[in-house]
Amino acid sequence: GWDEMKKPEMIIFDYGHTLLYQPNHNTSNGNKALYSYIKENPRNISFEEFDKTIIEIFAKIKAERGPLLEIHEYAFLKLALEYMNISLSVPFEEAEQIIWNGISEGGVMPYAAEMLDYINFVGIRTAVISNLCFSSNALKAHIDKLLPNNKMEFILASSDYIFKKPDKVMFEIALQKAGLTADKVWYCGDSIEADVYGAKGVGMFPVLYSGVTPDGTNPFGNQNEGIVIDFDYLHIHDWRELIDVLEK
Repeated sequence: GWDEMKKPEMIIFDYGHTLLYQPNHNTSNGNKALYSYIKENPRNISFEEFDKTIIEIFAKIKAERGPLLEIHEYAFLKLALEYMNISLSVPFEEAEQIIWNGISEGGVMPYAAEMLDYINFVGIRTAVISNLCFSSNALKAHIDKLLPNNKMEFILASSDYIFKKPDKVMFEIALQKAGLTADKVWYCGDSIEADVYGAKGVGMFPVLYSGVTPDGTNPFGNQNEGIVIDFDYLHIHDWRELIDVLEK
């Protein structure tokens, strides 16, 4: 079992509902934030129509892309804005941050900051792999803002790599960036399918994190129901448990 294992040289984390979460998540509030940065709107599209169109286009893309492919926010913005003949006063790099901050100011999962401080203190390296349509750069900015003491060596978002977890691509790229073999790396996330099976698929040691947000939600609770794990992994419900395991 994991208790006989050597301590990892690196721990890689999922982002959403693992390190951070989105309190009061509201897509329309993100669109409202973006609407105030419109430069040209010759068709005089109202906010209501703008919001409805963006939500409809995203739903259409989501239905087509399936579970393993990601779209990039910039491509999505280009499509949606040009479809409405709208141009912005800011580049897409800024636009995605405006939207994301509008959707939610973001919050830290309980004890995630303390856990990262401990890991940094004992010299275990860290990184992030996330399924996300926002860019890796936007994710880095988001993590740096909310977890300012992080020492993530790299942050990979599926938007930049097309394939989503549990596909092996991002895990294999991470190992190359780290210069480590999979047996020296643990991977922590809240989805059995994407994170536990994704990590196992490349030989990393999986850690299933079932923490509950301060507002009492655990979105993968249902999605994880009934999925069997027939290999070694560690299941924790609180980041302080990870500190305890590493202190042994």
